[in-house]
Amino acid sequence: MLVLIDESGDPGFKLGKGSTRHFVAAMVLFKSFDRAEACSKAIRELRPALGISGEFKFNKTSERVKDAFFEAMKPHDFEVWALVVDKTRIHSENLKRNDERFYNYFVKSLLGCGAPLLGAKVKIDGSGDREFKQHLQHYLKRSTKDGAIASVKFADSGKDDLIQLADMVVGAIARSYRADEERNKATRWRSMIAGKLKNCWEFK
Repeated sequence: MLVLIDESGDPGFKLGKGSTRHFVAAMVLFKSFDRAEACSKAIRELRPALGISGEFKFNKTSERVKDAFFEAMKPHDFEVWALVVDKTRIHSENLKRNDERFYNYFVKSLLGCGAPLLGAKVKIDGSGDREFKQHLQHYLKRSTKDGAIASVKFADSGKDDLIQLADMVVGAIARSYRADEERNKATRWRSMIAGKLKNCWEFK
């Protein structure tokens, strides 16, 4: 089992002054490595077909590329689990004052939201220093059920097609919560993964 995790938004609480209202974390779950490799191959082959050479990033790709990407993902066998945090509902000073604690808590919560994890190899879009990464690795293993997670590693999205898939997926979900978007445009790409979205937990 392979799990890819990425997030959209930030852990900051300067709402109205640059911080995002919503923090969204999502994981893409493959129940076999063969399915994961087939999907990765499809993403690699999509680049020349679309005439692009860089990585797929939701916030930097055109509508045409987004449409083509999510259409190409439809035949592939994976699940999506997501957690949406409306920061106006967070009252814990512990979470408000410490970005690392906020991030760790909600990634842990995502992994505990009901996905059938067993011996999962978890890969997270890599950011932060070595100490932060080591702390998060230990925290997640300690905070989840025995046997749920086999390993936690960090990956460079530029070199990992499936981390790019997680970026595109979490971006589509986050876009659906943007109040400044027309409704049909806000949900356009989320609707293309609706059949794979097993749970989108709105934290309260």
